[in-house]
Amino acid sequence: MASPKQLTYQLYRHWDIVEQLCRLSREMPAFEPEQAIAVINRFGTQDTEHDSADILRTLCANEILQPLSRSEDFQLNPLVLDFVKGLTREHELGLSAVLKARVEAIRDATQQVTEGIDQEEMDLLRSASVRLSDLFRQIAGQLDQDRHAILDLAEQAKSREATLPIDKRYPAVLEAYDQYVEPMNEMMDSGLGGTFYPYLEQAVRVLDKAEEHLSIRGALYTQRLQLRHVAQQAKELRRLGRIVAQQCADTLLPLREEARQHNSLSTAISELLGLVRKRGLKRLYQQQPSEGRLPCWQRTRRGRLQLGDEILELMAAARHFEPAVQAFPEDVAYGSANLVQLIDEAQVQKSIEAELPIENLMRWLQEHHGNLPDQTLLRLYHNLIREQGWQADLQPYQEETDLRHIRISYHPHRLTSLADLETGPSKP
Repeated sequence: MASPKQLTYQLYRHWDIVEQLCRLSREMPAFEPEQAIAVINRFGTQDTEHDSADILRTLCANEILQPLSRSEDFQLNPLVLDFVKGLTREHELGLSAVLKARVEAIRDATQQVTEGIDQEEMDLLRSASVRLSDLFRQIAGQLDQDRHAILDLAEQAKSREATLPIDKRYPAVLEAYDQYVEPMNEMMDSGLGGTFYPYLEQAVRVLDKAEEHLSIRGALYTQRLQLRHVAQQAKELRRLGRIVAQQCADTLLPLREEARQHNSLSTAISELLGLVRKRGLKRLYQQQPSEGRLPCWQRTRRGRLQLGDEILELMAAARHFEPAVQAFPEDVAYGSANLVQLIDEAQVQKSIEAELPIENLMRWLQEHHGNLPDQTLLRLYHNLIREQGWQADLQPYQEETDLRHIRISYHPHRLTSLADLETGPSKP
């Protein structure tokens, strides 16, 4: 087995040869030695035939070309073929079923993230987020490759001779629209029948919930940053899917409509409708033999459309419509004293230091400063747990506290003196 380093180096040396072989692989899955040497002579060295044979042996020795069993022919290494096609935008149109399976896998990975949050298993949460990131990357890569493949199909169809019949000029376009674009549009429908956007929106919500969960638990910033990156991938994939679906439809739909308009059935129907429009249905069938006349249940009668009384009443009411005058409330001036209430935080810190340890900081603030507004009390709470004069520990249990206007559910903080931490807990 050739080393990846040598294989990459030989790709660098003989890139023009490998690129041409990749283009020819669309028409020829295998190459005879004479065909490979002809490509080498054209795009490689200009020396003698011995040098071309040496290049062919080098490509085979480094597994860029692989010999076929029971034959002297060669084929390109599948890994090399995918690598070169990805760089040169020569990918063929993928399968919509593969894209659908990857989208379905997003739902399973999102469920694993939810289980990791509920069971508080960091390993499951981490592996599920990595799986989601990998799925987003694969789907984005496939969408980009399929977009270029469809553009290539349209260019090839347009570049063919205009004298060819439509059914022979656009067969690949019709097949691509029926087997890829329509299933992709059904999958990316934003309604109840779609799966692409609902699964991505669910993944974004679950990832945001997981990031909030890690923030409450005090997890590392790198772990929260990883979830944030995965959520950004989902949002970008949602935008990319909408753009790719629109571009594919805009590229293939005009060609598909042109093929439909110029087939034999549409031509016959258009001719018959033209005769009916010019002569009328009854006069047209009178000129036909008896077996071509209208069926016995068919009746010809002229109809006339007119507006009903309800429509006339609505139109009359709309002509005399006058918008009602809506009185808006006047602006109420609030003084600055009603919005902000000052408090001496230094005095509060001294009071806390005198009463350390404190089991529940929120309960202590409510007892000593319960007259403060709710927003001022919450701001003071968050400032005090970040002070360096004591140790604030988040408790594992959850409590609920009624403030003046709201009720909060939280994990309380216990304040402990730094001196007690160094000498050990004091006896009661």
